[in-house]
Amino acid sequence: MATFGIPWTQKKYRPRNLDDIAGNKEPLISFRKWLSSWEKGIPKKKAVLLYGPAGTGKTVTAEAASRDLNFDLVEMNASDKRTTASIGKIVGTAAGQSSLLGKKRLILLDEVDGIDSRADRGAVEAIISAIKKTKWPIVLTANDPWNPRLAPLRNTCLMIQFKKLGLRDSIPYLKKICEKESLEIDDRALKFLVERNEGDMRSIINDLQTLSTGKKTISYDDVTLLGWRDRKSNIFEVLGNVFKAKTCSWARKAIELSEVNYEMLFEWIYENAPTQLSDPRDRAKALQALAKADLFLKRIRQTQNWRLLSYALDFMTAGVAMSREHTTPGWVKMRFPERIKLRAKARREKALRTSIGRKIATKCHLSTGRSIQYFMPYIKQIFSNKPRDSKSIADWLELDEEMIEYLKQ
Repeated sequence: MATFGIPWTQKKYRPRNLDDIAGNKEPLISFRKWLSSWEKGIPKKKAVLLYGPAGTGKTVTAEAASRDLNFDLVEMNASDKRTTASIGKIVGTAAGQSSLLGKKRLILLDEVDGIDSRADRGAVEAIISAIKKTKWPIVLTANDPWNPRLAPLRNTCLMIQFKKLGLRDSIPYLKKICEKESLEIDDRALKFLVERNEGDMRSIINDLQTLSTGKKTISYDDVTLLGWRDRKSNIFEVLGNVFKAKTCSWARKAIELSEVNYEMLFEWIYENAPTQLSDPRDRAKALQALAKADLFLKRIRQTQNWRLLSYALDFMTAGVAMSREHTTPGWVKMRFPERIKLRAKARREKALRTSIGRKIATKCHLSTGRSIQYFMPYIKQIFSNKPRDSKSIADWLELDEEMIEYLKQ
């Protein structure tokens, strides 16, 4: 049974070696070949641009290669301010100098397609200048390398494409993680995770960690409940920002960090506030804040006055965060909102009832509504008490296993 702590993608299951990376074997071979060519001297292409969708392994490839081939990694990522001056200072200096211990150096510029043409004016030119002068390999990554601003970089770099991970590469990799975590999950659920995240391994593993919290077995139904979860930031990180925030502004950032629907975020906070705030006084204040937020949300639904949304968000984030005064610090696992589960279950049951009603209507020449109202209660009684008769009815109506299980309840 897994617990939620540091995201698995940051440390526990972040590939440390090139052989640990799932999929994209041909790009990995090309990259290793290019990097190894530096042992014979400076190659014609002194920089490589790894490009492709998010979560396909571009950044971890550079990190893993630095370990495999004993390079000192110098990294400049998207959170760094990438002005002409900063690139010249960090990248330009690293490109021209030897490391203190005499090791080889690998320079990584992550997400170059995220460079702001206004705020980071001249950054692309500074990168090209560093590439021309470099004594060490430079690795650039990008999700979308075809931006016109990056044309000079494309001409300068060796281009290596990383593709979305398919089921063949993803499923075995995920099964290894499940084995290490002692998790039971069927292939159907794993397939849904891969397809839902469009081959983004980082998001797939984040989903898997979310599902595994407090569980040993993960079903297909558990996976389908993730329909509301965003891929921008793990929901548990967002909740941590609310419940552990020291200031109102930081708690309010939960909205910025996540693209989760604000009503869905309310459900998550409402579900977990009683357990995250153990002191009754803190709990009472938090629930009062959530009650006020709920009133504003209801008024918005009734009047469509969206100017009230800011008040609702303040109460459900900052209001809850500032309620924490007496609660003893400590880790308490987060829980998936029960009300969401109940709604999802109700939707599935309604869909099943409608599907069965249509089958009855077709055979009995009635409307679907009348079939559900008049026939289904009797059919459910038969399925619950008379297995032999229920089999005949199931064959006649051409019911699938899910419909049969529903009628047996």
